[in-house]
Amino acid sequence: MAGMTSHSALLACSDPCVAEAIRGEELRQRCGVELIPSENYTYPEVLAALGSVLTNKYAEGYPGRRYYGGQRFTDAIEELARERATRLFRCDHANVQPLSGSPMNQAVYLAFLAPGDTILGMDLSHGGHLTHGAPVSHMGRIFRFVRYKTDAAGRIDFDEVRAIARAERPRIVLCGYTSYPRDLDYAGFRRVADEVGAIAMADISHVGGLVAAGVLRNPFDYGFDVVTTTTHKTLRGPRGGIVLCAKRHAARIDQSVFPGLQGGPHMNAIAGTAIALGKASLPAFKDYAAQVLRNARALAEALLVRGAVLVTGGTDNHMMVLDTVATLGIDGRDAERTLDAVSITANKQVIPDDPKPPLRPSGLRLGTPAATTRGMREADMERLAAWILTALHDRDDAEAREALRKDVEAFCTRFPVPGLDAA
Repeated sequence: MAGMTSHSALLACSDPCVAEAIRGEELRQRCGVELIPSENYTYPEVLAALGSVLTNKYAEGYPGRRYYGGQRFTDAIEELARERATRLFRCDHANVQPLSGSPMNQAVYLAFLAPGDTILGMDLSHGGHLTHGAPVSHMGRIFRFVRYKTDAAGRIDFDEVRAIARAERPRIVLCGYTSYPRDLDYAGFRRVADEVGAIAMADISHVGGLVAAGVLRNPFDYGFDVVTTTTHKTLRGPRGGIVLCAKRHAARIDQSVFPGLQGGPHMNAIAGTAIALGKASLPAFKDYAAQVLRNARALAEALLVRGAVLVTGGTDNHMMVLDTVATLGIDGRDAERTLDAVSITANKQVIPDDPKPPLRPSGLRLGTPAATTRGMREADMERLAAWILTALHDRDDAEAREALRKDVEAFCTRFPVPGLDAA
């Protein structure tokens, strides 16, 4: 890491404004608790790869079939990332070039569909992602999305999913979420897709690391055609995406990613992905993933016993959604800002059929991947639950808020941040 230190010193001299902002973010990450479920701390080795000379190299095409010379080492890195991904997720083929989660999913849609074709996905307010057909997205204008919702208990109703699929005849049946706190019944989605002759696609971006570790179900065990995952979140890699698929779809997926949607891949990020996938194959990562789930259950239970209202009443995965209106009579934006003030980071979130607008929704999304990475355990989750509800309840008490902030920041000094502090 000596090279990175020297680079930081150079940046401080060359552009102190940017350097100061980075130092501020480092301090924020050290002093606060990160509870946004889509965020994590990547490995120091990944940070080294991201800041390496690989960022200088164009590598349009695929290993052995590039459009630029000088690809000996980039080919080796990409082949390694692909091999590790297919082994880890137990599938035939992996494309590791998508720049992030959005183009990753777009590449799949564009590989199989023509404009106007139908996709069945999860309603956004019930847990679906922006890329699953939000009207404001380009994909929402290019393709026809129809949506299923959760039932009164917050669970997916497969009778409804099947009825919609039979009526609308989608070309893709898509399961996956951004704020659904339960594991998915992949067998149920596969049956629906088979009945209407659709591609079965799962977006496991949030739980990719948990699936890789074997602590949550793997869609490929249920015959899925395509699975997508981002490489950060629970995988702890760089920002990027992977499209995993059956062998019969490999050529179509690769053509859709490049040259269909993207140009040159970011080889520094692909190197970081290879590193993260290698780490995810180790026994220590399985232990980590299991602890993420234990911590999530502990946090959810500690909130519930203190009177909190959670969407679906708990969690099966790494996240939960707190109904802040039902619990405390405040919207998610106010809750997010209140917690920011005491160095606890979460994010406002819509709840099923939320009557409030997206920027002032009725919920708050919480997750345990980053806190677990720092070494926090179940007892720490109980403390965090108490602090969260105390902060929200006493949000108008400036003196209490300042005292709580100091408690949180003192607590955080016990837990090193990977890439910033020695373990």
